Amino acid sequence: MPQSYFHFSISERKLYLRVLDSALMLLGLFLSAYFFKFDYFDFQNSQSFIWGFLLIFYFLFFGEIFELYNLKVASDKYLTFRSAVMTLFFTVLFYVFTPFFSPILPQNRLQILIFIGALIIPLILNRWIYIQFIYAPRFLKNILVIVEADHLLGVIQSIQNKEANKIVVVVSDKEVKLNHSYRFIKSNQVDLKHAINKNYVNEIIVASSNPNFISKEINNQLIELFKKGVVIKSLDSFIEEETNKISEGKLTADFYNYFSFSKSHQNNLYLTFGRLSDILFSLIGVIFFMVFIPIVFIGNFIANKGPLFYTQMRVGSKGELFRIVKFRSMIVNAEKNGVVWAKKNDTRITTFGRLLRKSRLDEVPQFINVLKGDMSLIGPRPERPEYVARLEKELPFYGIRHVVKPGLTGWAQVMHPYAATMEDQKIKLMYDLYYIKERNMLLDLKIIIKTISTILFFRGT
Repeated sequence: MPQSYFHFSISERKLYLRVLDSALMLLGLFLSAYFFKFDYFDFQNSQSFIWGFLLIFYFLFFGEIFELYNLKVASDKYLTFRSAVMTLFFTVLFYVFTPFFSPILPQNRLQILIFIGALIIPLILNRWIYIQFIYAPRFLKNILVIVEADHLLGVIQSIQNKEANKIVVVVSDKEVKLNHSYRFIKSNQVDLKHAINKNYVNEIIVASSNPNFISKEINNQLIELFKKGVVIKSLDSFIEEETNKISEGKLTADFYNYFSFSKSHQNNLYLTFGRLSDILFSLIGVIFFMVFIPIVFIGNFIANKGPLFYTQMRVGSKGELFRIVKFRSMIVNAEKNGVVWAKKNDTRITTFGRLLRKSRLDEVPQFINVLKGDMSLIGPRPERPEYVARLEKELPFYGIRHVVKPGLTGWAQVMHPYAATMEDQKIKLMYDLYYIKERNMLLDLKIIIKTISTILFFRGT
């Protein structure tokens, strides 16, 4: 086995943060009970296990909503502090007001302050340790890439991730001068085992399937390394694992050799549960919609003159058309010069309409479409027929999105909110295809949580 180099992958970093956050907060409560007159959380009580479980559940749930486990947030001191405070505020709020499953609210309110301190101090300490040490470059994953020179820049842009990995060796047919720090080795002179040992490589990515480039000698070396346990992946597999979207390199003629629908598409339990969830949440959404109408009406009257609603034809499951309903967010006759995609800072969006879009409140009337069965809570966003005709010409696999019902929210929607260009549409398609390929309850839950984050941080289009 070649010499190894210790690193934390993306999943390991997130697991580290979740486990250490939880463990250190429980330790903080234990030490508070030991050193102070703190008896709100009594570890001697037979209910302490349930109390602890509920506390960690609330914390991890709100931690996801407020992006405490987003690695970009976790690497920034200010963003980490902001997310930690918001997470703990809602954790404590929900915890103390569910006394049937949590300790009874104490008469002495000082106990709550100690409780908060016992949680936030170890949490901030753990995040400081992560930023100072675990986030340090020495714990990044070192990658060796085998790629043709002509494709090197695109591969680096796809792989390089300052939160988790770095390219340390490039094996290619010729050297390319780029603004990146790595060691170049010519492909016809490479000793992969030596390169791995010398540069502490954790993973090899083969970014070429060209038999003229991947010589028999390189292939034999890869086989030997693979037998010894070295992690070797194709570029497409790496991108899918790291970014949770289908690699652009798979959108080719042999796409169907790789792509397969999630088993959930034929799972009657999943489909039934999904439809029941659609009905339940859409009923709640319709009630919210009815309550919210007067507020939107006033805002629309003041800063969005014109009709309160607008409808459009959209393409649904199996290509069938249906009429979608939304709160109007653009000026009247916004498309008098033709149908165009909405874009960031679009001048057609009114002042009040911008607020509706940022908070996603313009989408609330679509709960009616979900209740009718035209849409689901989760799925690819429904697109207009005019756009679909164009997109299917430009992006040959675009029509696959219509194999499932369109959604009020979706994986592409929460991962890449803006789609003002054909390139944006291609990126969103890769996220939608990933969802169709991996569709399951856990991914659906993740989308719901990310949607809540999008609403709270006003990241709508």
